[in-house]
Amino acid sequence: MPLREEISSGVKDAMRSKDAVRLSTLRLVNAAIKDRDIAARAEDRCGGIEDSEIMALLAKMVKQREESAVTYEDNGRPELAERERSEIDVIRTFMPKPLSDDELSQVIETYVKDSGATCLKSMGKIMGQLKSNYAGRVDMGKAGKMVKGHLCN
Repeated sequence: MPLREEISSGVKDAMRSKDAVRLSTLRLVNAAIKDRDIAARAEDRCGGIEDSEIMALLAKMVKQREESAVTYEDNGRPELAERERSEIDVIRTFMPKPLSDDELSQVIETYVKDSGATCLKSMGKIMGQLKSNYAGRVDMGKAGKMVKGHLCN
């Protein structure tokens, strides 16, 4: 089932079970997807965005909420931080399992060997492969540091 349909089904399930947090979070996700669809139409891409773009959108939403939770904690608002974390949990149910550090290191090592990269000039190519093949499964900030580590050795 396409991701868009899974999210719509999740909205219906949340309405039936009267899960307010899940419902509001999934409605926000749907709104973000529709915004991207509109932007895609402006770029003359018919049919809306694909699952890979939705995964990237979900990853961005998770990252935003993680940053907000930290900010709320720092400012003495633990109830708002907890709300952000519960939204993260809801969003992550639609994302694939993230790669572990060891798995990510192996993937990066394979990409470096396959591309014949020897210097940091090739970092963009490797990061592009990671972003397209593992959308939503990799923290790109962490991946960047690991790619630099592989290329500088």
